[in-house]
Amino acid sequence: MSNRLIEAQSLYLRKHAENPIDWWYWCEEALATAKKENKPIFLSIGYSSCHWCTVMETEAFSDRAIADFMNANFLPIKLDREERPDLDSIYMQALQMMTGQGGWPLNVFLTPDDLVPFYGGTYFPVEPRYGRPGFLEVLEAVRRFYDLEKEKLKAFKDDLMANFQASTILPVSTEKILTKDLLKQGIEANTTVIGRRDYGTPSFPMMPYAKLTLRASRFDFQLKYDTKEVSQQRGLDLALGGIYDHVGGGFHRYTVDSTWTVPHFEKMLYDNGQIIEYLANLWSLGIEEPAFAQAIAGTVSWLKREMTAPEGYFYAAQDADSFTISDETEPEEGAFYVFSYEELAAVLTGEELAELEANFTVTSEGNFEGANVFQRRQTGAISESLQASLDKLFVIRYGESREEIQTFPPAKNNHEAKIGNWQGRIPPVTDTKMIVAWNSLTISGLARAYAVFGEKKYLELAVRTANFILNNQWVEGRFYRLNYEGKPAVLAQSEDYALFIKALLDLQACLPEESRWLEKAMQVQAEFDEYLWSIETGGYYNTAQDSSSDLLVRERSYTDNATPAANGVAIANLLRFFVINQDPEFRDRAELALHSFSSIMEKAPQACPSLFTALDWYLHATLVRTTSEYLTRLKSQYLPTCSLKLAKKLPSSAIALVCQGLFCLDPSQNEAQLLAQVKK
Repeated sequence: MSNRLIEAQSLYLRKHAENPIDWWYWCEEALATAKKENKPIFLSIGYSSCHWCTVMETEAFSDRAIADFMNANFLPIKLDREERPDLDSIYMQALQMMTGQGGWPLNVFLTPDDLVPFYGGTYFPVEPRYGRPGFLEVLEAVRRFYDLEKEKLKAFKDDLMANFQASTILPVSTEKILTKDLLKQGIEANTTVIGRRDYGTPSFPMMPYAKLTLRASRFDFQLKYDTKEVSQQRGLDLALGGIYDHVGGGFHRYTVDSTWTVPHFEKMLYDNGQIIEYLANLWSLGIEEPAFAQAIAGTVSWLKREMTAPEGYFYAAQDADSFTISDETEPEEGAFYVFSYEELAAVLTGEELAELEANFTVTSEGNFEGANVFQRRQTGAISESLQASLDKLFVIRYGESREEIQTFPPAKNNHEAKIGNWQGRIPPVTDTKMIVAWNSLTISGLARAYAVFGEKKYLELAVRTANFILNNQWVEGRFYRLNYEGKPAVLAQSEDYALFIKALLDLQACLPEESRWLEKAMQVQAEFDEYLWSIETGGYYNTAQDSSSDLLVRERSYTDNATPAANGVAIANLLRFFVINQDPEFRDRAELALHSFSSIMEKAPQACPSLFTALDWYLHATLVRTTSEYLTRLKSQYLPTCSLKLAKKLPSSAIALVCQGLFCLDPSQNEAQLLAQVKK
C-alpha cells in the first residue's frame, strides 16, 4: 500500500512511496502532528540520483520491523534537498557539528517542539556493517535517549544552537582589507585545491575553484602552482577522462579514483553547465585543445537530445544506475554506459578495435567490474575512423544512430524504464524537474560557448531556456525555484536569483549590441534586493523573510561546493551592473557585502573561491565601449572582469573607450592599444 508520498511532485519522494514507513513530506501539518503527539521527527534528506539514498530506500526503509518501530515512535519526514536547499544546508551543518562528517542520505532526529537536531548520520545499514550500527538499533537508542535523558538532551541542544547562532554572525574587519594582497591569498589557497593530486582519492570537478584558478593566470603572483598549467590540466582531466561520456556526451558527477578514470555515473545538470563554460574559457585564453571543443559539442548534443523538455528548460539529473533487463529487481550502476570487451569485439572490426584500444583505456579485463569505461590516452582531435567506431557504440546504447535520434524521451521512474520500448539499452531514470539555479548555470555555459565558438545552436538553447524562466517562473509577482511539468513550485532562493541574474548578464555579454537581457537582469535584481538583502549585515539571505518560518536560522550562503555560493555570484553581479550602468550604488552595495564576509575570506579562504572571484571584479572591473566590429572580436577573448557595451558615440578617430570603475583611460586609437589597456 502506498504512503502519502505517492502524491508528491518530487521524483526522490515518490521513490519512497511504496515503503512501509508512513512518510510525510515537509509541511506545517507534519510538524504540528509531531508536536501534538510528542514524537521526535526523523528527517531524511536526499535527492533522486543519490546512489546511497537508493540503497537505503531498498534496504532499511523497506524493512518491515524498522518501519513498524519508526511509525510507532517517530514522525518520519522525507525531504528532497534539491527542492529545499535552505533546510538541507542547516541540517547538514548540524550533522557536521555533531559528527564531523556529512553527506547524503542525510538522516537527523529533531525534537518536535523546536525542530532542533540531537542525533544524526548518513547511511545506516539494516544490520551492523561498515563499522556502523544497524538502523533498528539506532532507532531504539535514539528514542530511549529522547524519553529518559531530558537534561542531557536540553544541554546538547543549547550547545548546538549556540554554535548555530555564532556561525551566522561574522565579524567585520574595520581595516581596508579588500586589496590585491587578499586576492593573492585567496588565489593561492584555492589554486592548491586544483593543483594538488590526491592519489588514491576520488576526483571532483570543483568548478568554482577551477574558475578562480583560471582567473589567476592573468596575474604575475609567485605561487606554488603555475595557474595556467593547472587550469589546462583540469580541462584535460575533464575532457579526456572517464568522467566524460565519450560515446553519448555529458559529464558524470565525479570519478571514484584519482586518475579521472572510473566515474560515479550520475549526470548532474549543474556540473555540465559549469564545465561547458570552463572549457570555453580555456579555449578563449588560447589553449585551443581539440578535445575541449569536442567535449563541449558532445555535451550540448546530450543536453539537446536527453535533457531538454519540450517546453524548453533542462531536466535536473540522470541516475547512475539502470536496468539491464526489464524484470530485474534492482538497477546496476553504470550499466547504460560501460562496454564489455566481448561487445566491442562483436561490433567492431579487428582494425577498429585495435584503434579503439590504442586511443582509449580498453582492455579485455576492463577497468570497471569486468567492463570498460573509456578514457582517452592522448590529446588532439579524434580521427574520422575512431569517431565511426564510437558511432557504432552509440547505436548499441541507444538503438539508433546520432542522426536518427533528435530527442531521446526520458524514463521518469523505474517503472517507465522497465516498460519502455527502448531500441537499445534501458536508460537510467531522468529527474525531469526544472531547477532555476541549475538551468542558469547551463545558460551561462552555453552563452559563453557561443561567444567563443560562434555556434548558433548554443545560443538558441540558452535563449530558449532563459525565455522559459522569464515567462513561467513568476507567480503573483514572486520568483519561483522549481517547475514540475508546467507548474512552478517553491519560492526562489538566493542561488536561483544570483545565478539567473548572472545568466542574463552572460547573455548580454555575448549579445552586447542588445539591451533586453540587461533590462531583465535589472528587474530580477530589484526583486532579489527587496526580499533577500540583509540590511543589517550586507549580503543576501538564502531565503526571503516570508518563507523562513520553518528554519532554525536564516543563513547567508558563502561556502562553495559543487556549485558556487550565492553571495559570491551575487556580489560579482552587482559589480557587473556597476561598470555597465556606471552607477556607484551597485559598487557600494558590493563593497558592503564583501566586508561582511571579510573575516571568512581572511581566515578560511579555501571555503569561498566565489567570494574571491567577486573580489577580482571589485578590484579590476572594466568597461569597454566600442563598435560592433570590436565587440565581436573582444567577446571571444578571455577577459574575465571586462564588460562590453556598444558605443553610441566615440571621440574622433577612436575605436574604443576603456574605463575602470569611474575613471576612463585615453581613447583607444587602434586595436593594439585597446588590448593593452584592457589587459592591463
